[in-house]
Amino acid sequence: MFDRAALNAALVAGAGLDLAALAESHPSLFSQAAVAIAPATRQAMADLIAAIESVVALPAWQERVLAGAPALAQRSTAARSVFFGYDFHLAVDGPKLIEINTNAGGALLNTCLLRAHGETAAAERIEQEIVAMFRAEWQLERGAAPLTRIAIVDENPAAQYLAPEFELFRRLFARHGIAAVIADPAELSRRGERLLYRGEVVDLVYNRLTDFSLEAAVNADLQAVFAAGGVVVTPHPRAHALYADKRNLMLLSDPVALSELGVSAATQEILLAGIPRTVAVTAVQGEQFWSTRKNWFFKPAAGFGSRATYRGDKLTKRVFEEILQGGYIAQEIVPPSTQTLLVDAVAQDMKLDVRCYTYAARIQLVAARLYQGQTTNFRTPGGGFAPVFTA
Repeated sequence: MFDRAALNAALVAGAGLDLAALAESHPSLFSQAAVAIAPATRQAMADLIAAIESVVALPAWQERVLAGAPALAQRSTAARSVFFGYDFHLAVDGPKLIEINTNAGGALLNTCLLRAHGETAAAERIEQEIVAMFRAEWQLERGAAPLTRIAIVDENPAAQYLAPEFELFRRLFARHGIAAVIADPAELSRRGERLLYRGEVVDLVYNRLTDFSLEAAVNADLQAVFAAGGVVVTPHPRAHALYADKRNLMLLSDPVALSELGVSAATQEILLAGIPRTVAVTAVQGEQFWSTRKNWFFKPAAGFGSRATYRGDKLTKRVFEEILQGGYIAQEIVPPSTQTLLVDAVAQDMKLDVRCYTYAARIQLVAARLYQGQTTNFRTPGGGFAPVFTA
């Protein structure tokens, strides 16, 4: 049962945020609903995640994927990267992976939601695991040296939709003895091989930027210090190239490519059952894609979130011609499952996707996003983040 007062208390304690004020600026951030999934569904998601991680660990995969990756992604790093997000649609024949993210937002917002549903112990456990995850990233790179300062970095952070979560992180780190700041990359500077924020050395950057290879001019100092090994960055460019580039889904859903990479038959079976077929969109095959467009979801290979993504049955000819200019993949459509909610006393059917937040291939947290429309959004009354419970 959703407890609005408990959610407000969690936000006030965690970030000094008032739910009423947040509801004005973010009216569809939190849904009052909860989503139930079967144990077998959760296990199937875990099995698919483990299968993907095993493939990414293969030298043959890394050689093939990194061959076309940006220069900074070639830099080897011991850090694993925090907050992988595996996004699923729940089909009749099992969960289907729609996307892999390497800077998935929303985890701490969802611990607040767990408290609103009476799961305080679970929320506290997850928060402890999150802090331990950042310490593990630091220790993988720096051993026993003390972690003293984290910069939570995003472009114009106060204007980001998930900006409330940045303050949740800042205070969570502070409660565990780690100084933290929220910074725009323009506020960072370089002194030799050290990264500074307002004159203070930054040990670790919690990277929320969508410039995944740190190539934008505003990220020049961050890029240079990271390349020199002077700061730990997590998530980092190599992780994005190995996991989150959407072109990787083409390999993961192609039995010929998987065989060439030396992936076992058992692992291939899991991958091909759980990942919709994904292919490159080319102008040469334009007529074929247009005639079968209702079967496809079109996404920019280098995109993030739901930007510039299109269901084939909603495409106009003009937009399709732009897609054919290059840089797009097409993924077989897997309709999202639905859940009926009461919104202002009126029954509403909501689509949903399920996100598994993971670290080192282990699921830390499972959450849903409820919405109406073509793609996942935070604009649907009654929609937003919702906790996922195994039933």
